[in-house]
Amino acid sequence: MLHVKTIEGQLQARNLKFTLIASRFNDFIVDRLIGGAVDYLVRHEARREDITLIRVPGAFEMPLVAQKVARSGQADAIICVGAVIRGATPHFDYVCSEATKGIAHVSLETGVPIGFGLLTTDTLEQSIERAGSKAGNKGVEAAAAALETLRVLQQL
Repeated sequence: MLHVKTIEGQLQARNLKFTLIASRFNDFIVDRLIGGAVDYLVRHEARREDITLIRVPGAFEMPLVAQKVARSGQADAIICVGAVIRGATPHFDYVCSEATKGIAHVSLETGVPIGFGLLTTDTLEQSIERAGSKAGNKGVEAAAAALETLRVLQQL
């Protein structure tokens, strides 16, 4: 086996500041994502007082708020959580696409890692599955991704 230098993020959140940006729309799902993210961070040694929760109306508003937080320097990492459930109109496609592009743009523009926990599902049942049921909790996954990415960036 070849030995190469490997850079990996350590999953330890002590002395880091996190901002969760969560949509109010579909809050009965989003609250589970928030709970999962906060629980994950605390289990990895983040202090609750170092976690800020910002509620926004919906997914479309997330990128602007994420940009403001990232530029402020108040967060080492950001975690965006929300739930967009397909309806009978093309609104779903526009919201999902623009929120996704906007969040990615903010991370690239500012260098602040953003955990992406925006559910984009066809049904309410699929959202429930991804918010702590059969398919795990995507809030946990978004928090883990933000933490690991931050720790990798610190080594580069």
